Amino acid sequence: MIVRSGLIRKKPDWSMDDFRRHWREKHGPLAAKLPGLRRYEQNHVTDSVQRGITFNRGPEHLDGFSMLWFDSMEDMKAAMATEAGRALVADENHFIGDLRIVAIDQVEVIPPEKNRTLIKRMSLLRRIPEVPVDTFVHEWRVEHARLVRRLKGVRGYRQNLIVGREAPKGTPVDYAAMPIDGIVELWFDDPESLNAAFGSPQGATLMMHAREFISEITTFLVESHVIV
Repeated sequence: MIVRSGLIRKKPDWSMDDFRRHWREKHGPLAAKLPGLRRYEQNHVTDSVQRGITFNRGPEHLDGFSMLWFDSMEDMKAAMATEAGRALVADENHFIGDLRIVAIDQVEVIPPEKNRTLIKRMSLLRRIPEVPVDTFVHEWRVEHARLVRRLKGVRGYRQNLIVGREAPKGTPVDYAAMPIDGIVELWFDDPESLNAAFGSPQGATLMMHAREFISEITTFLVESHVIV
């Protein structure tokens, strides 16, 4: 399974309410027509405060994250080359001001709990420049995942390792042009439980470990909508 994620900024002349409404009610049904699409989720940014942690924040300013699941990279590329894919691009040009795409390899460390109201925090990670990619992957997916499992109040945790980059959409670029290594998805009951988790001794240990291999963590609270 491969996930195609869009890092989205709205056009400046669109209000946030109009942007969110169009994305969900007009754009969502267009994306749902893509052949081979297994799942489609929109994450509308509601808060860009560095909640729960004291850490270097990157320069990213986003209004949303899209996530589209396909069986393979080939299926994903084929879907975007269809008439449905072209219609999707035409609509993107209508209301999105900046759209960059990342292909991600996703690991669900703690499956999000269902049938309860949760908040979701998404974060962009950038590794310390001197840390090799292989070291970053090991520290994040093995050691850091182990420490996150110790946090009280975590209701879900996904790690999304970036394996491809397009900036803007359709133009492949290297790491230097888009220095983001991963996207984190974390679920909690509420902001208070998020703050309590990272303010605990386990949270302090977690962030101490993060400083060994991560240079920037840029956090956003999001409102998620599953379209497909």
